[in-house]
Amino acid sequence: MKANSYYNLKFESGKLIYIDQTVLPLQENYISTDSYVRIAEGIERLELRGAPLIGIAAAYALALSLKNSQDFKNDFEQAYKRLVSTRPTAVNLFYALERIKSKFELIQDLNNSFEILLAEAKLIHKQEDEYSDRIAHNGLRIFQKKSNVLTHCNTGALAAGGFGTAFAIIKHAFDNNLISHVFADETRPLLQGLRLTSFELDKNEIPFSINTDSSAAVLMQQGKVDLVITGADRIALNGDSANKIGTYNLAILCNYHNIPFYIAAPSTTIDRNIANGSEIQIEYRSGKELTEVKGIKVAPEHYSTFTPAFDVTPSHLITGIITEEDLFLFPYNFIR
Repeated sequence: MKANSYYNLKFESGKLIYIDQTVLPLQENYISTDSYVRIAEGIERLELRGAPLIGIAAAYALALSLKNSQDFKNDFEQAYKRLVSTRPTAVNLFYALERIKSKFELIQDLNNSFEILLAEAKLIHKQEDEYSDRIAHNGLRIFQKKSNVLTHCNTGALAAGGFGTAFAIIKHAFDNNLISHVFADETRPLLQGLRLTSFELDKNEIPFSINTDSSAAVLMQQGKVDLVITGADRIALNGDSANKIGTYNLAILCNYHNIPFYIAAPSTTIDRNIANGSEIQIEYRSGKELTEVKGIKVAPEHYSTFTPAFDVTPSHLITGIITEEDLFLFPYNFIR
């Protein structure tokens, strides 16, 4: 696939450089830092977001904590604690941090620890890029004809390695003349679909339109949607999948309208320590994300809010889960 005209993040000249997703699509600002604290703040502020991308960024951040260290073990421990507390739902964060931690614990000469951990972070990044390509390839199997696809939130290069997860499938299918149009949910309340997915669709010259989340049902009712593809932030052993709030709604709508509903994610998103979705910790965001728009109040402060960032889709509502390994169908014995 042709390279992007933008990038999500890269490591260059001793610093992590990443695009600030909070100001897209109106501005393309890049942040350059070698501070793990600044990267942790970027993850919390959603400058960096998307389960695989959070993991990649966290791996680099943990390595950077030792760049100028004089007290390797203490600095590493403090950085680990700070980074592990940033986002609770996306399992890729914990996978990447544990992988860097395991590498650190094997190092005998800590004077070389930064270089060793940086190499491991780069390897994680490279592997996630490769997973994206393989997910895109495996995803072609879900297309029986040239189709209209609906997607939710953002699953492209801004959320993962390579071209992303669900977005990588969409792009690869479009390049193979298998997609006519993409409907992108705006994805309330932070509008990742409107701001980020539209940005990536536009950059890749894929025909698209943005719709309110509540319009998805009408599009399906009118026969305009052939299939739905989303990403995931954590997948349980039975296939229950946590993704951006509103995903469960889509799965129910697809079930009612007899439309295939797929999830695309790297195998690093599968949490092999939990049996089902009831064990997934759901992150709740500030009510201001609902009652304010770019710092401007649109509702009184005393209004009560309900603001989960994610919901869990039961596995029986998911037609298939696409990873870099294969396209798997319910009941998902692939992860046992």
